[in-house]
Amino acid sequence: MKGVTIIKRLLKPIILIMSSLILCYYNYKGIAFIIFLIYLLDNFYQLNYYWNREKNINEFIGSLNKGIENNIFQFVYPLALVRKNGNIMWSNNIFNNIRSNEDSYDRNILSIARGLNLERIFSDESKHQRLKIKGKLYDTYATKIKLKDKEDLFLVYFNDITELIGYETTKESIMLIEVDNFSEALDTTEEENRPLLVAEIERAINAYANNLKAMIKKYDTNKYVLSIQDNYIKKQIDEKFKLLDDISNIDKGNKLEVTLSIGVGRGGVSPLENYKYANTAKELALGRGGDQAVVKNKDEIKFFGGNTKEIEKRTRVRARVVAHALTELVYVSSKVYIIGHKNPDMDCFGAAIGLSSVIKQIGKSCRIVLQNDISAIEYYLDNLMNDPKYNDLFISAEKAKVDLDDETLIIVLDVHNKSYVLDLELINKAKRKVIIDHHRRSADMIEGDILNYIEVYASSTSEMVTEIIQYMVDKPKLTEIEAEGLLAGIFMDTKGFSFKTGVRTFEAASFLRKAGADTIEIKKMFSDNLENYILIAETIKSAEVNKNIAIAICPKNVDTVIVAKSADELLNLSGINVSFVLAQVNEDIYISGRSTGEINVQVVLEALGGGGHMNIAGAKVSNAQIDDVIYDLKETIKKYLKVGD
Repeated sequence: MKGVTIIKRLLKPIILIMSSLILCYYNYKGIAFIIFLIYLLDNFYQLNYYWNREKNINEFIGSLNKGIENNIFQFVYPLALVRKNGNIMWSNNIFNNIRSNEDSYDRNILSIARGLNLERIFSDESKHQRLKIKGKLYDTYATKIKLKDKEDLFLVYFNDITELIGYETTKESIMLIEVDNFSEALDTTEEENRPLLVAEIERAINAYANNLKAMIKKYDTNKYVLSIQDNYIKKQIDEKFKLLDDISNIDKGNKLEVTLSIGVGRGGVSPLENYKYANTAKELALGRGGDQAVVKNKDEIKFFGGNTKEIEKRTRVRARVVAHALTELVYVSSKVYIIGHKNPDMDCFGAAIGLSSVIKQIGKSCRIVLQNDISAIEYYLDNLMNDPKYNDLFISAEKAKVDLDDETLIIVLDVHNKSYVLDLELINKAKRKVIIDHHRRSADMIEGDILNYIEVYASSTSEMVTEIIQYMVDKPKLTEIEAEGLLAGIFMDTKGFSFKTGVRTFEAASFLRKAGADTIEIKKMFSDNLENYILIAETIKSAEVNKNIAIAICPKNVDTVIVAKSADELLNLSGINVSFVLAQVNEDIYISGRSTGEINVQVVLEALGGGGHMNIAGAKVSNAQIDDVIYDLKETIKKYLKVGD
């Protein structure tokens, strides 16, 4: 075969040489022409042959490429071609189905596969990761595609293993139960009745576990862990965790109602992940005052219960520990910024003034982030600015972002949820964050803090800061106006020491009074002028009262302070235990809720996107009509509120 191939390659040159020799030496033009014609015909034949072969090959390759492309588009595995940063370059049809047929181009894969560790699956060790996406379980892999003189791309594919491991039918959830006032309930019970109370609590919880066919283990005096099939959890959600009511109805001589905090973790890819969800959920329940169940999965958090009055359980021990930790953080930081919530009130601002004073006494630079929304603190701020020492105390959020460095400490006061903080971008940029707040924990909590002191039993953030500063320095030196700011914050959130006041509250007030706080000056801060008083009166006149619940509407574009004061004033009227006041300010609807303690206004307004604590809460609804918001409020009251609990 090799010899034949060589002859074929030499044949054309031989024919061409022969025709040239015949023409040159023998002058046989006819023979030379015939030979040359044979040469041309042979070349034409060869060219036609190769052209047809090339055409057939190209058609075959094109058909093959199209078949491969169609096959990949219809591939049984979801596929996506992504850059190293996760941005999607291309995806097949089944992958787009995960996004409900939305175009995935130019999206980041992390927005679809939440929790995907790109560094792990892009590593050369061919590691995979198990994820839950839209109720299905996937093993996720990636293959590197190297392109010449271009960045590397990665083909990410998802293997659906839901049915393989029976994920939907055999998955189990984890429930953590804690009797959150166990010691306090025992202390209020006669000694001979205490064993009966303990036995009744255990009987109720064990019977509950038995009805759910759950594995139960008591791992502490007042703590239990349960492993439950998830279909039973769905039933408990429908029944709103009836165990909360069963426990609160226990009466064995205890003068204090027994309450539970329940945390449920479900929807994880492993028992460990469900346990982590359950632990987070229980911490949320405890942080929100107890007597409630919190259900957490990867995508959402739901709250149930939470209608029992909060009971003070704090001691000075934690305040001292937090104060020492905060002092150390201040020392090792380059500077300190203090930031509060939008539309700061006197509790937020008074706490910031007091804390900044002590931080300066430690010897560190400290400034308060303040924007233009100062209507609720204007009187106090004007008095403060009369003293030149406070001229450089305030800084705008924009300037703070420019000056921020990795060693800057941000202290967030009187707020812990992202939607209400004064400037979320500044918070997210900071490497060091501390949170001090007294509101019930929200699911929308600021992340990445290195220290948080969220004490739901405290009357106010100003009360908490007053305790802290006494441990940060020996004999803190507060000026008269600084002490008045802190005392005004306590006065405001307790409604003149009538709501949510405990022993710690009066001890803090006593300390501030000794520091020179003038109660007459504080009364002036909360006095209304005639114009505001008329607006409040018009709001009260519009109130609609039903079952001790008043709903009123302010005139348009009033100040948010009027909204809050109107809600306060409604509670001073006989027969009203709960008040909700709404006002339209520009394009937003503001709601202030107040309660005398029988029912929880935070639970109601949290469903409308707000928050707060049991007696005082607020919400802001954007791009809505006030009539629609009132309808939603009434429906939420019917759904969440238990009047008389």
